[in-house]
Amino acid sequence: MTQAIAGLSVTRAGPLALLQDAGRFGVRRLGVTQGGPVDLHGWAWANHLVGNAWGTPALEVTFGGLELVAERDLVVAVAGADLSATLDGEPLAGWRSFTVKAGQRLAFAAPANGLRAYLAVAGGFAAVPVLGSVACVVREGLGGHDGRGHRLAEGDVLRVMPRRAATGREAPREAQVDYRRPAELSLLPGAQVGEFSGESLFQAFNAPWRVDDRADRMGVRLTGPRLDCRMASMISEGIGLGAVQVPPDGQPIALLNDRQTIGGYPRLGALTPLACSRLAQCLPGQEVRLKAVTTEQALAAYRGFRAGFA
Repeated sequence: MTQAIAGLSVTRAGPLALLQDAGRFGVRRLGVTQGGPVDLHGWAWANHLVGNAWGTPALEVTFGGLELVAERDLVVAVAGADLSATLDGEPLAGWRSFTVKAGQRLAFAAPANGLRAYLAVAGGFAAVPVLGSVACVVREGLGGHDGRGHRLAEGDVLRVMPRRAATGREAPREAQVDYRRPAELSLLPGAQVGEFSGESLFQAFNAPWRVDDRADRMGVRLTGPRLDCRMASMISEGIGLGAVQVPPDGQPIALLNDRQTIGGYPRLGALTPLACSRLAQCLPGQEVRLKAVTTEQALAAYRGFRAGFA
């Protein structure tokens, strides 16, 4: 059986680099959120390009600033945002696999297109699962490279399960998202959608929204027209991925992977998983629009996406 060995050393940590597998499921009844990659699309492609199975842990790098040194030869891939990645100072193209030789330095600088990049290594990163997953949730102190929910820090060593893989594999052009373009986010209308005024519903799906600077892995606040709801209060209920809550100020909040497990604000609906992925790559001030879709449309889109990673 292959043993985990030292693969990459952290020489500069950056603001937020976390180890993420597909997420932690079946534990929300305990008040534990799912974690996992906020951009499922970029994470899946990084793993796919090095031949990893669905769910293999990869590194989520937010805002850049991370610098790693290879402890041995590795086949890796970078997908998702363009964080001005370099290998020994030479620019790296994303959405493809390549070899990093022992002693080479892989660095991520400032965001050029998008917000979060994903780094996968052939064979996957190794960590001890907590509640069935290595997904890192800093707030809850769970998972990650050390099992205690810590972001990467200078001096950390990432262990890997090394495996041979082809290099030079590239994602098709249509999969390589230009995150600078305005995003259209598919939304499933929710149970309380009928409680919003007609004007608010028209504005919700026809007016542009801006990504607020109050955004993290827990959720993203959108600013735009005020949405008015007739519900003065409601009993807290379970919150799923992508839930779009509307607090009293009328500015919606789209909840992502590190969200709370229950909430008491009325919901406009829920973004689809792929819409959550797209939103997670938006920088503050970026324009997005909401598009109502049916359950059948949402399922067809997600099944089509997953079929490519079977």
